[in-house]
Amino acid sequence: MRKDQHGLTLSTDSGTAVDAFDRATQSYLKYRTDAGRHLAAALKADPAFALGHVMRGYFAMLSYNQANVSTAAEALADARAHTRRTTTREAAHIEALSRWIDGEPDRMLDIWEAIVAEHPHDVLAFRLHHFSAFWLGRPATMQAAVERVFPHWSDELPGWGMVLACRSFAHEEAGNYGLAEDSGRRAIEVDPGDLWAAHAVAHVLEMQGRRGEGIDWLKRLEPNWAGAANLKHHLYWHRAMFHLERREIEQALSLYDNGFRDLNSQLTQAVPDLYIDVQNAASMLFRLERQGVDVGDRWVELADKAEARIGDCLSAFTLPHWMMALTATGRTEAAQRMLEAMRAFGRGNGPNERLVGRVALPVCEALVAHRAGQHAEALALLRPVIGDMYLLGGSHAQQDVLEQLYLDAAMKADSADDVRLILERVAGRHPVPPSRRIGWAAAAHCLH
Repeated sequence: MRKDQHGLTLSTDSGTAVDAFDRATQSYLKYRTDAGRHLAAALKADPAFALGHVMRGYFAMLSYNQANVSTAAEALADARAHTRRTTTREAAHIEALSRWIDGEPDRMLDIWEAIVAEHPHDVLAFRLHHFSAFWLGRPATMQAAVERVFPHWSDELPGWGMVLACRSFAHEEAGNYGLAEDSGRRAIEVDPGDLWAAHAVAHVLEMQGRRGEGIDWLKRLEPNWAGAANLKHHLYWHRAMFHLERREIEQALSLYDNGFRDLNSQLTQAVPDLYIDVQNAASMLFRLERQGVDVGDRWVELADKAEARIGDCLSAFTLPHWMMALTATGRTEAAQRMLEAMRAFGRGNGPNERLVGRVALPVCEALVAHRAGQHAEALALLRPVIGDMYLLGGSHAQQDVLEQLYLDAAMKADSADDVRLILERVAGRHPVPPSRRIGWAAAAHCLH
């Protein structure tokens, strides 16, 4: 039995497997594309390495693509076939993967929390918990988890920068911008190529309206992103958002075409329908169109991919973005098929099924009504869920596009009460007043 880089026992006697597993873990934490290659090397060195198979299952589930769940299930079966030597910690990881596949996110989070409580240096359990809590719309859970583990870490341990980056993002989403910025900048000092830290500080700068600083921050760090995975695209999206707020439309469109939605890039061609890339693209196009920008045929390729993913409801927050593409291209029949698939999925009893049926479905129905010019109907669909949309996951910056949907419908329905309602909601949560934000300024000025 060998130990990993944090001194945790692994059920393998292969030093080659352990070294490759450590490299895969670090690549995953740093959002690098070679994580899968390192993991394959670990499993080649020891095909009976149970935790290696679990990681393979985790990577499949992290795609939030129904087509990859079977790969995760195969990895789970392989892990279970090699449990003769697994430690209690590794057995817990196997169970966490099983719960993820079965759609039991609460139990999955509980297992990871229990692992980290006993093994605070289990970076895999900690990072997966952080990531999953975020996409479950639970920023307080993220914040509590990082504060529990933080006293057990120091700069003497590999992964210290990752913990700082997670602390930064968790506190940013909680509105603790000073602590968040300090932690994120410290993480960048540890590793200038830490994409999650760059991302967390970008969020602070966005929430505080420091747009020029945000552009400079991301441009300065970009040379450190060699080998980065798709989170790099999200950082380009953040940069485009800063430009959009400064009404620099050409720069935003250039970043769309050559940055976060470059259809010729190897990253995009490898996974052309990755959930975060779709969210980046659709939300930007929606915002641009609200400002009267002609986005050309950019919706079309997104709509093509949306049609191919009808019935895949693993990522609740992505569903409205798929629907934006379908409605923007006038694909009424496909939009109705997507709604029917969501209704069928939403009749299930699992947490994600209930979330899709109770929140994502009415938001998508509202998008259909909104594109059809039925703005009062869109408002009627959105009002009951306006306080629950955060449960779909995503950051404050990402959730903003759904709030802008509500605002746009309210303005076009000439409903002053609804305009006032949504302005008050976002003003209470966002430190930059609506009058200084491009998507909100017109409405804010109308009410004064």
